[in-house]
Amino acid sequence: MKSSLEIAQEATLRPIIDIARGMGLEEDEVDLYGRYKAKVSLGAIDRLADAPDAKIVCVSAITPTKAGEGKTTTSVSLTQGLGYIGKRPILCLREPSLGPIFGIKGGAAGGGLTQVVPMEDLNLHFTGDFHAVAAANNMLAAFIDRHLFYGNECRIDPHRVTWRRALDMNDRHLRNIVSGLGGTTHGIPRETGFDIVAASEVMAIMGMATSLQDLRRRIGAITVGYDVDGAPVTAEQMGCAGAMTVLLKDALKPNLIQTLEGQPCFMHIGPFGNIAHGNSSIVADLVGRKVGEYLITEAGFGSDLGMEKFMDIVCRAGGFAPDAVVVVATAKALKHHAGLEDDPRNSASDNLRAIEEGSANLARHIENAKGFGVPCVVAANRFPGDTDEEVALVQKLAMEQGAHAAVLNEGFSKGGEGAAEMAEAVADACDQPSSFTFVYEDSDPIDVKIEKIATRVYKADGVDFLPAARQKIEQFTRDGLTGLSICMAKTHLSLSADPALANAPAGFRIPVRDIRPYTGAGFLTALCGDIMQMPGLGKTPAGFNVDIDEDGRTVGLF
Repeated sequence: MKSSLEIAQEATLRPIIDIARGMGLEEDEVDLYGRYKAKVSLGAIDRLADAPDAKIVCVSAITPTKAGEGKTTTSVSLTQGLGYIGKRPILCLREPSLGPIFGIKGGAAGGGLTQVVPMEDLNLHFTGDFHAVAAANNMLAAFIDRHLFYGNECRIDPHRVTWRRALDMNDRHLRNIVSGLGGTTHGIPRETGFDIVAASEVMAIMGMATSLQDLRRRIGAITVGYDVDGAPVTAEQMGCAGAMTVLLKDALKPNLIQTLEGQPCFMHIGPFGNIAHGNSSIVADLVGRKVGEYLITEAGFGSDLGMEKFMDIVCRAGGFAPDAVVVVATAKALKHHAGLEDDPRNSASDNLRAIEEGSANLARHIENAKGFGVPCVVAANRFPGDTDEEVALVQKLAMEQGAHAAVLNEGFSKGGEGAAEMAEAVADACDQPSSFTFVYEDSDPIDVKIEKIATRVYKADGVDFLPAARQKIEQFTRDGLTGLSICMAKTHLSLSADPALANAPAGFRIPVRDIRPYTGAGFLTALCGDIMQMPGLGKTPAGFNVDIDEDGRTVGLF
């Protein structure tokens, strides 16, 4: 089989204006970026307000492994599968970050015969949204330092400036820095640092805003630090909230692309699922649910991260609810959770025994989906080398653990046809009765919200708030922020905060070391364990493989 990049480069794409027309969008609602990608005007939300709502399907997964479970591939597979059986699906994905593209992932378009295209464009710069977010983020940082330099009218405590600069690349050396060196004419020295763009509150705000006016309000509400009396200081007070919104007004429009089989895909905004809220934008959801029968939206990492945040943060703010959840599982990943790595030298009996043991992790994620009152379909995503017996066992165990259906997904090698059974199962799940519910209430105290997520979703014994976190809870309670949602930032490699605890750990507690206010986005981010908001490049990053061949074509993306 050809590589995913070769398949994408050889694909015949439909003009994106034809895709838009097929969705019922009007030409003046579509801003073309070449022939195969476009942005969609937010005016379509108002025009289509009376159109029927699509069924919403959230695609999640078991606890990830380094091999990857193919969640994006499954999301695209499901979209193509629904198209194959005659439905009208709309896919919502997040935009790739250059950090993971050149770090560990190498691409974020799906794979094989289930991809979104144009593959190179969407992985490399795309329509410039990430650059706009970085520019707005760093403009605010510059305005804060300008304010400090020119008299500090707001009496900002330089030691309590919380706003950091952002860069769309994994760079551990920028996590903690000292800026303003070089003498009095070059600024005031202070400790600060960088976050990756996907972790910027500006990115979060772009994902949460429901209109351009809402974006402007949220930008102004950003907390940049505290004055000498401990009162919060906002971006509005720095005088640049309007200019930041101007930089972001085009980026707020959802990007429209297509699958290899011509179904529409909104690829918009890129918050990570472990250190941010991990979902596509609400505006993409609002348009998508009015122009199709099924809205397929992928949530970052496992049900404990992106899915929980989709339910408790995105659905709460967007005013909608999912009709079904898909949990992606693989035989290879379940073996990993049992401590057995995939190896052709393993005996068949050892492989099957490991899948049974590792299925405790799958059971937790099915339980999480059902805990929100939503039917769960398990997609057994088949990898090369998986035997019929292994895949059948994954399906059998999923059904025993309470899944509404457990189906084989062979979209990678067969396209929409290979995902038809999954599509039928998901459509059926969407027709089942559901009773959607949140994990916590808006009125719950901050620590109670965090404890409910930890105990009900992670199955922790409780939460240990370090002194800095306790101090923040007291401060945010005084500041009237108890009504905000909670965004948990923790490792994606475990249901706990310890990446070494695989499968279905028990007898653990969640350590919360700090809490950061994302007042513009509308949530508080709890930092658990050793989680960092600026990743680092590994020893052999994927960027080593990316190059241009003698014909000028990109190679090395996957």
